Amino acid sequence: MERIGIYGGTYNPPHIGHMRAAAHAIEALKLDRLLLIPNHVAPHKQMPHDAATAEQRLEMLRMSAKGLEKTEILDLELKREGLSYTSDTLEQLRKENPQAELILLMGTDMFLSFLTWHEHERILHDATLAVIYRGEPGEQDAVAVQKERLESEGAKVELVVNPVTAISSTDLRRMLVFDCADPYLCPGVGAYIREHGLYDTGRNYKNLSMEELEQTVIGLLKKNRVAHVLGCRDAAVKLAQHYGEDKTNAARAGLLHDITKALDGPLQLTLCSEYGILLSKFSQENPKTLHALTGSLVAEQLFGENEAVVNAIRYHTTGRPGMSKLEKIVYIADFIEENRDFPEVKQLRAAAWRSLDEAMLMGLEMTLKQLHSQNRQISQSSIDAARYLREHGVVLKEEMI
Repeated sequence: MERIGIYGGTYNPPHIGHMRAAAHAIEALKLDRLLLIPNHVAPHKQMPHDAATAEQRLEMLRMSAKGLEKTEILDLELKREGLSYTSDTLEQLRKENPQAELILLMGTDMFLSFLTWHEHERILHDATLAVIYRGEPGEQDAVAVQKERLESEGAKVELVVNPVTAISSTDLRRMLVFDCADPYLCPGVGAYIREHGLYDTGRNYKNLSMEELEQTVIGLLKKNRVAHVLGCRDAAVKLAQHYGEDKTNAARAGLLHDITKALDGPLQLTLCSEYGILLSKFSQENPKTLHALTGSLVAEQLFGENEAVVNAIRYHTTGRPGMSKLEKIVYIADFIEENRDFPEVKQLRAAAWRSLDEAMLMGLEMTLKQLHSQNRQISQSSIDAARYLREHGVVLKEEMI
């Protein structure tokens, strides 16, 4: 019996993660054919405002899959009006391939939410589910539970552990804005995107108004990060006004301080590599701490921010000896913005209005203590910053120690 894989998605844009997962699935599932099917309108997600057209996504997918054996690209969902329901697609494919075994490929998130899909019973009737996942402990347990549940209802489920390239199309669109996405794109796709100005790649991000900057930043953050960033901006402006610092610089640094926070460790390292930055041993071993550095690079090179703003972003997590007033303000604002809720936050907020240096030392000491208790590596910059403040006469009030 012929085994036909079906690999759908928005492919907005397609990337090497898609293609490597496809190649691995062909081998692991012993597929005779793999059908790549870009959808017209996905029922489970909203297309971003800067999405490529259906025709452009199809063309990029053709470029990406070039040379990938046993694959075919079908535009049947693009031709269909309305939402692209998998149940309808499988019904059509079943009629065209009545003797074949249809195998529907999906990632972990889609598999775990499968029971919410439109007419999922029809899907289980027409196809085997093939779950491509990385096999991480928590993920592995959740997949196993869902597999048992669906099989109890008569589903056929196959699991494919695959060290796929860990990047989503959403992250890739962020990397395109930051101009460092090419390592994750198949040959020719990056040039095609830039030629057609897709995903805002042709936009000039320099000299944005405050309103334009805010909307741009919000579009590049994860949703759960937006409230914090806006809160940091507001806190930085209030501290700047209190201490006689430039409020515009404070607002722009507050907005941009977490601009690359959505990127995971490997993507942070890629951004540094594409920007030609040589990293310290600490940064290489702790890539999750890199968002301050990469954020400062993006602020300078993409948004054209001034040196004071760039440095405030660069040192907002570690601090450094001899920090400027703006650097201290952004460091502290990141700690005390109104959405923060930890045991010492009230004390730290009170200190922030008495003395920037006192609040800085308190924030640094809290961080060093926490990292030490967790047996995590500590940035030498933070150690040096705390020592510098103490050597220059800064002390904490006894009730805050």
